[in-house]
Amino acid sequence: MTNKKNLPIIILGGFLSLAANYKGLSHALNALSGQKVWVVNTQIFDWLTSISRAGWLFVLNKLDLTVNQALSNSKETKAILIAHSQGGVLARLYLQPEPFMGKRFNGLDRIAQLITLGSPHLNQGGLQRGGNMSRWIERQVPGSAFAPQVCYTSVAGSYIRGDPNGTHFSRFAFRNYKEICSDGEVWGDGIVPVSSALLPDSQHIILKGVSHHTLLGEPWYGSPEGLSLWWETAIKQRENNCKG
Repeated sequence: MTNKKNLPIIILGGFLSLAANYKGLSHALNALSGQKVWVVNTQIFDWLTSISRAGWLFVLNKLDLTVNQALSNSKETKAILIAHSQGGVLARLYLQPEPFMGKRFNGLDRIAQLITLGSPHLNQGGLQRGGNMSRWIERQVPGSAFAPQVCYTSVAGSYIRGDPNGTHFSRFAFRNYKEICSDGEVWGDGIVPVSSALLPDSQHIILKGVSHHTLLGEPWYGSPEGLSLWWETAIKQRENNCKG
């Protein structure tokens, strides 16, 4: 039987990220949860290939390897998967029982909860913003397709409102939001608008003043302060609303 409080934790990073970028989040999660935390060993090149489905498969294979390692070193049969940015979109595909490009991952049986951090689930953008991936995966595994067997929790940051006539940063946010959701004058984490990050039918957590990444400002989702705002809530959501 799965112990809901003591599951191993796996982190999948976002587009163009290095596994080393999540070292701080890994240590903070370990201190907060007492559980071993695994980070999928992605490199920048791995994500450069993700404009194609073959590239998605490459990253999914690395995720699968990490899940296998985490569970083989645990008494548990399921894990918690935390995925940042575009990694959260791709992680939804990992859950499906059907094969993807000839490979069956069946994360549905091994992931109790998927927590996405600033992931552009609803994305009208082009290649640079991962819109093709988001739209294809939304057609393949729409919304929270495997709830309540898997608990889906989507975390969105309300850090800055896009403004075409504002500061340099608000103009930057405006361009990002407009490409993703067609409306740039909305709130988001500086990269992803809140409306895009909230996966339909998932458990929602909106964090005021939390950015997409440390380069945009602190706190971000993975800083100790940011983590303290969503971790306990996410775990309670799984315990109260989901089977996994």
